[in-house]
Amino acid sequence: MAGAEWPVHGRRQVYGSSWVELWLDEVDIPGTGRIEHHVVRMPRASTTAVVTDDDGRFLLIHRHRFITGRWGWEVPAGWADPGEEPAEAIAREVEEETGWRPGRVEPLTEYDAMSGISDAHFRAYHVTGCTRIGEPQDISEAARVEWLPEAEVIELLVTGGIPDGPSHAALSYYLGPHRLAGAGR
Repeated sequence: MAGAEWPVHGRRQVYGSSWVELWLDEVDIPGTGRIEHHVVRMPRASTTAVVTDDDGRFLLIHRHRFITGRWGWEVPAGWADPGEEPAEAIAREVEEETGWRPGRVEPLTEYDAMSGISDAHFRAYHVTGCTRIGEPQDISEAARVEWLPEAEVIELLVTGGIPDGPSHAALSYYLGPHRLAGAGR
């Protein structure tokens, strides 16, 4: 049996800020009927970066996330400002969060993080040729910034040391499909 689209008959905003919006959309679910469905909308483009060097290391930040109460390693990430291209945004974020200025910023992959409830769309980039310019500008972003060898990154992915979804997705994509497609050579 083929699936069907869910027609939207109306929407109403419950909450809104420059960070996140919560909406109730009135939709018809085929075979179920009309319901109000919660939708989390993200008003700005989200970006992440897998940053590598010529030695095969990965630039990661270690930080605490108060929402989950967990420490973990993450790739640099952030939002595009209004009118800012996502590739420009991630170059800015890498520099602010790590103290390393990107040389090349190339598209890696993009995906919808939680398509059943949110329009959060992430664009991941591969950043290379970084130059150290100093300490990170935003000290609230990380307790540590380090270049980690690939074997350690893989171990962190396997053991839960990289609990952040966008970081996990970007690194896993880079280490898997990106390389298998020959783009990582």
